[in-house]
Amino acid sequence: MLPWLQDNDPFPCQANALQEPNGLLAAGADLSPRRLLMAYRQGIFPWYSSGQPVLWWSPDPRSVLLVADFQPSRSLRKQLRRGDYQIRADDNFAAVVRACAQSYRQGQDGTWILPEMQQAYIRLHQLGYAHSVETWIDGELAGGIYGVAIGRAFFGESMFFRRCNASKLAFAHLLRFLQQTGYELIDCQMTTPHLTSLGAVEIPRAKFIERLAALVNCSPPGIAPTVPWRRDALSFVPESW
Repeated sequence: MLPWLQDNDPFPCQANALQEPNGLLAAGADLSPRRLLMAYRQGIFPWYSSGQPVLWWSPDPRSVLLVADFQPSRSLRKQLRRGDYQIRADDNFAAVVRACAQSYRQGQDGTWILPEMQQAYIRLHQLGYAHSVETWIDGELAGGIYGVAIGRAFFGESMFFRRCNASKLAFAHLLRFLQQTGYELIDCQMTTPHLTSLGAVEIPRAKFIERLAALVNCSPPGIAPTVPWRRDALSFVPESW
């Protein structure tokens, strides 16, 4: 039987997560900042559809991207050097979340980024934990990514694009920023062909949890990160690519 969490209950041992569906760990509780930060620090994330309770996941294996290993492909590097775009951090976080919720996902009926999920991450953003990286072209939001930063780990949540490769441009600038500011890992959660094409690899859940414990404890619990996610902090000159 799937454990049902009350608001103050700890998460069950991740070794007890279901194999099918892969990684389903528990249900219930809420999406408060306290609960979400508790989950991310342990490598657990919420994912559910309309009409379902909050479902908590810890899949095995885990899809991650090692920040130091990222190298943009030749075609992406060519686009990065064109410089006919602008990268901003946290310029319009709510718009990025809404755009991700509205994006079509192959094989998915509807979205898991429900209104209450959007509000939960907007609250994390207001507290300094959740961030967006945005590609702007011709003065319009063309693509982006949002996620949660704790310690030296970044937990990617979702990406979207309205112009070709706009999300990849944002992702590349995010990776360059993470490389320069001491981050080590991006949690990609589930394996997809798109993430694999960007360099994501699978590692055993136990290894992921062990590595994550060291990374998230680089900043005290309950204290917002001090890394300067300024609007222009992630923009690098085209020649640098």
